[in-house]
Amino acid sequence: MKPGIALATALAMLTLAAPAAAQRLDTRFSCSSTVDEDGERVIYSDIGEAHLDGDRIGSFRWESALYRPTHGFDCSIDDDDGLQAELMQGAGHDAWRITLRDARAARRARGYDFERGLNCSIRLERHGDTLAVTPSCPALCGSRANFTKLTVDLKTGTCHYAE
Repeated sequence: MKPGIALATALAMLTLAAPAAAQRLDTRFSCSSTVDEDGERVIYSDIGEAHLDGDRIGSFRWESALYRPTHGFDCSIDDDDGLQAELMQGAGHDAWRITLRDARAARRARGYDFERGLNCSIRLERHGDTLAVTPSCPALCGSRANFTKLTVDLKTGTCHYAE
């Protein structure tokens, strides 16, 4: 192969590899917020971390709780749930969708013996220094319908709950 062609081929391969390599996410967050919902004090509390490299999951976990004065509800997801990541196409931002290989098995492993639904998708979208976390994952929730929607400041790790 001629040197000019080899260099052009190598540059083309680097160009093709660059977008996937750029889609990395390494973050931790911990937050809580107390709000008034119809005259009742409600506390939202979330802690999690995500380490993604393209469509490979290094680790992923998230515990999302909602506490009322007399009881609490929680949802959780972690590496033992059979997670898979998919890169999403987005204009000007990085995005992933985390899903379960077998939602029924993940739900059963938690000891849930009632039907809550078997869908689980958590969308992560990074816009600059902000990560939007949009859950639709009733499969890994006990008495609660879903995880809490939030945004995370990637520089500080603090989060803000969606209205």
